[in-house]
Amino acid sequence: MQATFKKHLLEFKIPAQTSRGSYTHKEVYLLTVSDGVSNALAEASPLPDLSIDPMPKMEEKMLDVCSYLNEQNDRHEINYALQLQHFPSIQFALECAFEKLKYKEPNLLFPSAFTEKKEGIPINGLVWMADKENMWKQIESKIEAGYTCIKLKIGALDFDEECRLLERVRKIHSAHKITLRVDANGAFAIDDAKQKLHDLFQFELHSIEQPIKSKQYDAMQQLCAETKIPIALDEELIGMDATENSEGLLKYIRPQFIILKPTLLGGFKNCNRWIRAASKNQVGWWLTSALESNIGLNAIAQYAGTFRVTLPQGLGTGTLYRNNFKENTIINDGMLFYHEA
Repeated sequence: MQATFKKHLLEFKIPAQTSRGSYTHKEVYLLTVSDGVSNALAEASPLPDLSIDPMPKMEEKMLDVCSYLNEQNDRHEINYALQLQHFPSIQFALECAFEKLKYKEPNLLFPSAFTEKKEGIPINGLVWMADKENMWKQIESKIEAGYTCIKLKIGALDFDEECRLLERVRKIHSAHKITLRVDANGAFAIDDAKQKLHDLFQFELHSIEQPIKSKQYDAMQQLCAETKIPIALDEELIGMDATENSEGLLKYIRPQFIILKPTLLGGFKNCNRWIRAASKNQVGWWLTSALESNIGLNAIAQYAGTFRVTLPQGLGTGTLYRNNFKENTIINDGMLFYHEA
């Protein structure tokens, strides 16, 4: 087995604004693994200020991974030997590479009706933070493109302005026609989160992601118990040991949904653990990309395709970059479809 890597700088077409700040570019690490017959290309894509991957140590750890595979030729003990639980994006990349080698095809990881081009995956249209008129134009564009589920990033504008934007949508589009999701990225303070959720209820939202910052377990548990808007945990899962703590977290907080980001959670096996815990505790879930390139997005979409999901997934990020790689997915009327690059 031979392994190499190189760094690639993705450039956003337009700065991506969140409540945590603005992204203009993103570093990704491209891992190539060969078994002598096939080559597999995968992506480690840590997200600054959100991923637990220690960013200054990424290149050093990627070198360690390649050296280990080249010298030990052992894929089974690498996570333990190199303590990769602290580098979930690398765990994700390795899992993707090994899945590709299994099927001996450059882009295939999880065969399904999706990869056979028989079925598509419903996705939400993502509206990035901006001034209210810009956000309104994004909403109109997504609806015109056929999306029936729209997700808005909130928490950066004045809250009243954000409410007026949601009101504007609802005056034109009923909840029967357009599903609205919002993502606060932990922007609400504990003291006023309950009131803000009360104010948002009138807009018939499907859900709100991470209304308060993570690791405030008692406050989040209370919000989930009292809110009329379903709450989806996102950042709450990052850095959590899925094997030991997933079921305990969901049993205590009892959220209505969880958001699964394979790059930030350490790969698909960990996502499977969260899904099992969610099923036991009557918690819904959907998958979301974490600003990966098309290489990582393709892998996550194929994984989603194995579940034949009905809830819209957060997988519409393939057009964000000027210098992305060839697409293995296309979007049509709010559905994601597989196609050969």
